[in-house]
This record gives sequence, structure tokens and C-alpha cells, in this order.
Amino acid sequence: MRGPMLPSAFVLLALATSPGSSPAREPAPSHKFSTASVTESAELLTSAGSQSVRSALGTESSVVSAAKRAGDGSALAVLGADHPSVASVMLRAGAGSVKAVVGTAHSNVASAMLSVGAGSVRSAASESSSAVATTALRTGTQAAGTALARGTPVATVQPALASSSDTPSTVQPAPAQGTVSDLGNAAARAGAGALRAAAFALGSGATFVLSPEEAEARYVRGLAALKAKDTATAIIELSACVKALPTRVDCRWELGWAYSVEGQWAESLTQWTEVQKLDPEHADLDTALAQARGQAALQAKLSQSQQPSTRPPPPADAKVRIRAVGDMMLGTTIPEGNLPPDGGGSVIAGVLPLMQDADVTFANVEGPLCDNGKTTKCRSSGNCYAFRSPTAYGQFFKDAGVDLASTANNHSGDFGELCRRETEATLDALGIAWSGPPGSVATVDRNGLRIGMVAFHTSPSCNHLNNTATATALVRAAAAEHDIVIVSFHGGAEGGKALHVPNGREMFFGEDRGDLRAFTHSVVDAGAHVVIGHGPHVVRGLEFYKGRLIAYSLGNFATYGRFNLKGPQGLGMVLEVELNSAGDFTAGRVLATKQVDKGIAVPDEKGAVIKLLQDLTAEDFPDSGARISEDGTLRRAGKGPVSAR
Repeated sequence: MRGPMLPSAFVLLALATSPGSSPAREPAPSHKFSTASVTESAELLTSAGSQSVRSALGTESSVVSAAKRAGDGSALAVLGADHPSVASVMLRAGAGSVKAVVGTAHSNVASAMLSVGAGSVRSAASESSSAVATTALRTGTQAAGTALARGTPVATVQPALASSSDTPSTVQPAPAQGTVSDLGNAAARAGAGALRAAAFALGSGATFVLSPEEAEARYVRGLAALKAKDTATAIIELSACVKALPTRVDCRWELGWAYSVEGQWAESLTQWTEVQKLDPEHADLDTALAQARGQAALQAKLSQSQQPSTRPPPPADAKVRIRAVGDMMLGTTIPEGNLPPDGGGSVIAGVLPLMQDADVTFANVEGPLCDNGKTTKCRSSGNCYAFRSPTAYGQFFKDAGVDLASTANNHSGDFGELCRRETEATLDALGIAWSGPPGSVATVDRNGLRIGMVAFHTSPSCNHLNNTATATALVRAAAAEHDIVIVSFHGGAEGGKALHVPNGREMFFGEDRGDLRAFTHSVVDAGAHVVIGHGPHVVRGLEFYKGRLIAYSLGNFATYGRFNLKGPQGLGMVLEVELNSAGDFTAGRVLATKQVDKGIAVPDEKGAVIKLLQDLTAEDFPDSGARISEDGTLRRAGKGPVSAR
């Protein structure tokens, strides 16, 4: 973690801002370095260094250019660091001391101190131990201080420093001839002495403690930075608060969220585990812990080298026929009065033959199967969109032939982690393979083929659609272990106005619902053979990318009681896809359905959804869209490249 590194970073900073430094340049936005103020320890070092340098050097203006050169080099060294939080503190504190002494360094001193600063910064950035950084500091300080105090030519000092760390390529070495002037000697001695004293203090275990008032200020600044999506600053400020007041729950809680935004899940887990010790009943703690545990475990798994598969190849003539449907929610106990009077099975009785006639059937379970739990989503019973179906309703999924279930959606956590686990236990007992939580992959074997299904949603509580790097790594891992890989995703805006697939990201009530074109293409590139979408509550167009079928949304299939089923939101479909042993698309069709009354699914003899799909596909994917015939038969479009995976 970055927090423990900061004290040694402060000393390294003082080295970089010793005689010969100038105002550090603000880093480029792409580095996302913080501009947070420094801690008391850095301020003390800065003040001491400024005073000693000013007394030794005065305000001689002839060395301004040299000072600037040194300051620029120090900043460049910091910009090359691997740890933004350390780099940010160093830059910020450096600016404070350098501003006080700009224009007060001899050129040779500037060059030498630049080399020291660059080496020390790079050493600190590559090490997690403050002891190592402090040792590097002492070594660099003593070498530079001794050489400069003796009037050693700068050209002699620089190679010695370069032997332990590289000097930035942008820094031009000082001329080989000449010695440091008396002015430079004085500055060097003052700076080296101050640095050695600081290093000694750290080595002796000296610490700098924030007052409760300062810790509160850090918390306020950290929270503001987090809300402004400046997570680098948030981590620095909140880490300082935690270090000063380790038992302060709100600092740890928000620091965990800041780390989560950066994808540093192990650090999030550390903070939230401490919150659990301090306040076991903290709101949303169970969800946060489950999310962090899952994502941290997934990161650890994906960081390991992938082992080659030892499975024999599938039979060359093997095929699998898959049928998939969108959202299924057969009734909810909340609010009361939203369970079908004839039981959950009545909602899908009319479409059972369409679902059962397949080698593998997929469905999205829109909400938990649970008899317990509680929700915090509902402010009023009349405007509550939290779903919870009885566990007994799981049998209706089994009767319909569902083999693969997605639990990755925005309703799977409506009643907390207890109901997530109860849903998974229910599906396990029924022999239905599921995917949803971070790292989960569902597996079934059919016709000599091992089939894997990975379900994604636009939330880190599930396999995270918006984290492309992790998503594609997970799909690649699944592809290495399965003959066929199905990717399911719950994403996109919702409602009758969400029929089209836009270019770029979709936002819905301030929530990032994904860049679905980029995501689907990325998972195909990673090894998915077919991609199935749901979530918008309407159907969307169908596309072929590198020979793989992408269905951007299958719409509502069987959603009883709590859904708007007017117009296109009442139209559903069963998607059929046939794949060969290599995962190539060999046949496909759309079977039209609709919902009547309060959400009873029935076949649609008029095939209204087919006409809608034809129009949407032609508009959104004029070149790559599937060719859809009047009877729903699907054909590949064009003669584009076919995925080799």
C-alpha cells in the first residue's frame, strides 16, 4: 500500500528540492497526479531546507536558469515514477520549497543535485519498503554532499550516482571541467546536512502525527476529491486521515471506495476488513466486502500464468443448438400483490416448448430467488423496483429446460448478499449452472463439447462489463478451458427509447451502462463464440463480428407484474443459434414471443418482433448486421474476416 511509503518519500522530496531546485512543473493531465497539499512532515523539511539554502546562497539571480534546469529534471524523474500517490506528494511539496529558493543555485550544484534527485525518486518509486528508500536516500545524500563539499567536479559525482539508478534522458550532463564554487559548497553542505538529519530521524523511528483537526481536513478534502473523481488525490488525503486516526471508520470506508475506483481491490478489501472490525453493522458493508473479495480474488487468479489445456479436442462433427431468452422475473413478493395467482409456472406455460427444444437453454434471472433478506432500494411500496421471487420459483426455470443462468444484472443484489447466496444455492440444487459474481464461469457438457458461459454487468459486484481488461482476460481464460464460450451481458439504457445501440458509452440516470459495441467486439476478440445481451427491456439489433453473432438485447421475455409492457417493451424472442465444434455459426433463427395481461409470455404468431429486429439491425449495423428473413431465419452478413478463436 502507498500509505507507509510516504515518510521516506518526504525525505526523498527534500533531496530533489535541495540547492539547485526550481518550481516543479505541474505534471501532464495524463499522469493524473494529485495536487494535494503536503503533510506536516514535508512542510517542516521544506521550511528547514528553504531557510538553510537562503542563508547560504542569498538571492543571486545569475543562477536562475540552472535552478530551473534542476527543478525540471526532478519533476521529470517524478513523472517517471510508478506510484502516482508518492509522485504527487513529492511534486507538491517540491513546489513549495523550490519556490522559496528559485534562482539561488550554481549550475554545477544544480546538475549534481538533479542526478541525486532522479536516482532517489526512481529508487523510491520502485520499492515498497521505506527502509530501502531511506537507505538509498542516505547513500545518495552522503555521496553528493561529500563530493560537493570537497569541490569535486560535477562530472565525477554524476557517474557514481548513475550506477544505482538512471538519470532521465532529457537531462543534459554538466561540463566535465570545473569545480563547485564557494557558493555551491555552502549550499551543498547545508542541503546535505539537512537531508542526513532527516534520514536519521526516519531511521530512528521518528514519526509525524496529524492533529485530529488536520485529519478532519484531510477527510473533507479526500471526500471532495472522490466526488470529483480525482481518485489519486482522494487516496492521498484519506490515507493521511487513516494513518493519523486508524480507528476512524469514515476515512477507511471512503478510502476503500477510492481504491475500488482505481481497481486496487486488495487495498479496498484491507480497508473494509478494518471497517468490519470497527463497525460490524456499517451500512452496505456486506455488499462492499463481497465485491472486494470477489474482484481481488479474480485479479489474483488472472495474474497467474495460464496453464495449457490438457483436454482432448472435441469430436470434429460435434454441434450444439443453443436457445436463449432475455429477462425472466416470474413474480415478486415485494411489493405485495405481485405474485401470479396461478403460480409462477403459469407465466411461461405457453412458451415452454420453445425453451425446452434445445441442447442448451440460457436465461437471465432478473432478481434473486430468495425467501429472506431485506432491501434498501424502496423508499415507498408504490414506487419500488426491487424484485424477489420465492426460491420455489426456481423449479419453473428447471421445468423450462434452463441449463445456464445469468445472475449478473442490476436486480441480483436487490435484497443483499444473503439473497445472492440463496439464489446461487437454489440454482445449484436444481442443477442449473450460473455466472454472475466476479470470476464466476458456468460450465455444461453437451454432445462432446464443453460449453462455458460468462455473464457480465455494468457493476463490479458482478463480472464487470466496464472493466474491459479484466473482462477480456476472464474470457480468454474461459476459452482456454472450454470448446465453446458464450458471453452474456446486462447493459445499455432502458425503455422504449433505448431501441438503438449507440456509438460510445450509454448513460442511464447518471449510471454508466457501458460501451456495448466496444465490449462485445473485445470479448469476441478474446474468444467468445456468441454474445447475448439483455437489460434495456426492449430488443436491439443483431450483428456479426468476425463471424460471431452478437445479439445486443433479447428484450423482456417473462416479466410479471412490475414491468411496463407497452409497445416494444411487450415484445420478446427466443434466439436459436447452432455452432459447430470450432464455434462457428452454422444456423440461427428468431422465434417471436410477446407478453399479455400482466406479463404472461406467449408465442406471437404475427412475428411483430421480427419486423422490429429487421429495422433496428438495418439502421444500426448496415454493413455488419445479420440478414433476417420474414420467418426469423438468420444469415451472416458479407464476407468479412472470421475469428480464429
